[in-house]
Amino acid sequence: MNLSKSKYCLGIQCHKLLWLDKNKPEYKEDINNESVLDNGTMVGIVAKNIFPNCIDIKYNDDLNIMINDTKKEMLKENVYITEASFKYKNNFCSVDILKKEKDYLTIYEVKSSTHLKDIYYEDISYQVYVLKSLGYNIKNAYLVYLNSNYIRKDKLELDKLFLFKDVTNFVFNNLDNVKNNITAINNDTKKEPNIKIDKHCFKPYPCPFFKYCTRNLPANNVFNIRRMSNDKKISLYKKGIYSYEDLLKENIDIKYKEQIDFTLNNKEPKINIKKIKEFLNTLSYPLYFLDFETFQESIPEYQDVKPYMQIPFQYSLHYIENENDFLKHTEFLGNGNVDPRRELAEKLVQDIPKNVCTLAYNMSFEKSVIKNLAELFPDLSEHLMNIHDNIKDLMAPFVNRSYYVKEMEGSYSIKYVLPALFPNNAELNYHNLDLIHNGTEAMSAYADLKKYPPEKKQIIRKNLLKYCELDTFAMVKIWQKLKEVTNLMNV
Repeated sequence: MNLSKSKYCLGIQCHKLLWLDKNKPEYKEDINNESVLDNGTMVGIVAKNIFPNCIDIKYNDDLNIMINDTKKEMLKENVYITEASFKYKNNFCSVDILKKEKDYLTIYEVKSSTHLKDIYYEDISYQVYVLKSLGYNIKNAYLVYLNSNYIRKDKLELDKLFLFKDVTNFVFNNLDNVKNNITAINNDTKKEPNIKIDKHCFKPYPCPFFKYCTRNLPANNVFNIRRMSNDKKISLYKKGIYSYEDLLKENIDIKYKEQIDFTLNNKEPKINIKKIKEFLNTLSYPLYFLDFETFQESIPEYQDVKPYMQIPFQYSLHYIENENDFLKHTEFLGNGNVDPRRELAEKLVQDIPKNVCTLAYNMSFEKSVIKNLAELFPDLSEHLMNIHDNIKDLMAPFVNRSYYVKEMEGSYSIKYVLPALFPNNAELNYHNLDLIHNGTEAMSAYADLKKYPPEKKQIIRKNLLKYCELDTFAMVKIWQKLKEVTNLMNV
């Protein structure tokens, strides 16, 4: 098999994953987050600026052209080359940044993460193996990654943004393992490998072929149990305990058995009127329903931002002044050109008065956003923290399963709760929205907003507003459903 550094890493995770990626790509699920890929690209581009006068080897589908271009640049002395490309037998690699000085080479592998994973060490070991096999003398090998503690001020300080980990000793000691791994991969991928489900299906990355590999399991199997750790699922699976019927016989948490019981026996909804009433009695008018959308940047564009910090750019706010009043709505969406946080915070304190009850779904997220805004803007801090301290969590009745139906499938996420409570309701179906259907798509759309011409920008903004508005409207409907079931069951 022709290997690259990415394919080698797939093989390290699972030989079958690598074989399927080559031979059965039609079974591959799209589990990649586009914004994550974009962040990775951006980190690689910015990292090049750490090194002086980098010579870039341009990508070409014909790898031989990249290899030949590299050879030409390697004739120069004391140069930095990006995407320097090499091939030893059927093993190809492009080095993120290569430093050539006299007869020595130093390799820098750039990662868009704020922490180092074991697979990164394997990645750079493979590259050193290829170069040393070609006769190059490697002086040092470094992993370059983002400093999670770096806070941008006026200027981007690359020497503080990036951290360097010298992995030379590890890599040199790992080269025999790389050679053995390459041999094993080639021997084991001549046909589809017979590899069973195990921890490698989830680490270091979720496998995009997991559905293919579990296709022969019962539809109701252990991997569909919500909130159970992957390690626990694997442990049960290895014991041959994976059908719902098998799981019911096991000593597992009651919440897992409840999901199984409701599914197998098609049980009627579980509604604890007392607990739901207790929750509803903690709420008061005027009542506000709040939802934020945020995005993350690997390379901080704005002041007072860390890598991958959640930056709020939008909110939707439905509210009801009193029990007999009409539902009202307001919202905010940044323009995509400047840091949206100050304007968002100012409008939020205008829209939500002090000492009122605000509902969020999974309030820890909304509270963390507000707390960060309060720390950033001291003049708004008192009002923002007042909002923060008066937030209630609409998710609570579903977390403790005061309200549970089998269609929730063991989850209390709003994306499961909403369709379970309102089946076949087109008005509440996120799939009926245009362009933006979930938070990940909203994040990516806003991050790219400034790239588009005005006409397309307006279309995207319109759909971002519709998506976020549905989030809080959905919360209103869930709240009304809780009131409705308690009233009906009192009659």
